[in-house]
Amino acid sequence: MPVLMRARSRDEEHRAATPLELFFDLCFVVAVAQAGRQLAHALAEGHWGHGVSGYLMLFFAVWWAWMNFSWFSSAYDTDDPLYRVVTLVQMAGVLVLAAGVPRAFDRSDFTVVWFGFVMMRLAMVTQWLRAAHGSVGAERRAALRYALGVTVCQIGWLGLLLLPVSAVPWVFVVVGLAELAVPALAERARPTTWHPHHIAERYGLFTIIVLGETVAAATVAVQTALDENDELGTLLPIAAGGLLLVFAAYWIYFAVPIHLHLRSNRQSFLWGYGHYLVFGSAAAVGAGIEVTVEEAFGKSHLTAYEAAACVTVPGALFLFTVWLIHSRHQKRGPAQQLVLPVSSVLLLACTAAGHWAVLAAGLVASATVAVGVTLTARQGTAPAE
Repeated sequence: MPVLMRARSRDEEHRAATPLELFFDLCFVVAVAQAGRQLAHALAEGHWGHGVSGYLMLFFAVWWAWMNFSWFSSAYDTDDPLYRVVTLVQMAGVLVLAAGVPRAFDRSDFTVVWFGFVMMRLAMVTQWLRAAHGSVGAERRAALRYALGVTVCQIGWLGLLLLPVSAVPWVFVVVGLAELAVPALAERARPTTWHPHHIAERYGLFTIIVLGETVAAATVAVQTALDENDELGTLLPIAAGGLLLVFAAYWIYFAVPIHLHLRSNRQSFLWGYGHYLVFGSAAAVGAGIEVTVEEAFGKSHLTAYEAAACVTVPGALFLFTVWLIHSRHQKRGPAQQLVLPVSSVLLLACTAAGHWAVLAAGLVASATVAVGVTLTARQGTAPAE
């Protein structure tokens, strides 16, 4: 018999990510990889609008399902057989969604994507109903609001299948905003007992996985080009710059602990929602490196400057967003506060370097780390807000 699902304590000691959560993340990165691959193909063909809009929509579906599970598990993970089975259903759903990404990109056919997303979200409804069954009072009402809100949103996503293709962007905007509103409405009376340290670890682990996917995508692109062209001199600046950029992204994100900042829903919602841009831009860097490799060997419809922008723009967005929602809370003084915003502008300026832009971006990112480390050694860090 399944145990009652009781809320875990926010003050629980030694709260760490479980093997099931790590397995969950690995399944989700498959969908991230598919979205990044399609973005790279669309950009290389010069289809900027189609590629970026498609990527933003599909990445939202992946990120939102991951985020909802992560915050729920932080508050209610019982790790009993029923919980595991429902979680495995969610993992199957993201694999179905990943399988439908190419059709959604190429033909605007969201049938498979919709079915995979519904599998994940209805499994989430099941988890919330179980949480409601094991709770009372305001906690029970919050769980039921979650279940109702998620269900209503899934009905709204039917618009992807029933409305004309021209209405798809509006469906994503309207229903996406409704999805974002569900947690705020559900937890208005009583916040769920998510664990700050656990949540910070979960987001950090997913950041590592996304950066790892970026490295993998870039490596495959460089290897394929090297096998076909055997021109190491052309590929070396791209490979070196891309590696420096990813290494710097890792260093910058994990430079300061964030869990002490996550003290309330107001702080945590802004931080958690902002990671849509952090994760999305990190994955897009890998797609951009693929594009620059293709352009270097004349296999894309872009100029060198346009291909460079495919790396510098998401790279700059990553730096700025990490500063805005993550690292600025422990920066001391204007010098520390200005490092990442200024670096994001310099990263954009690297676009003018054309074929050398990726290497220039990597050097700027590396210099950012060096300056940040030096300033921290001299001035220390500010206490979390």
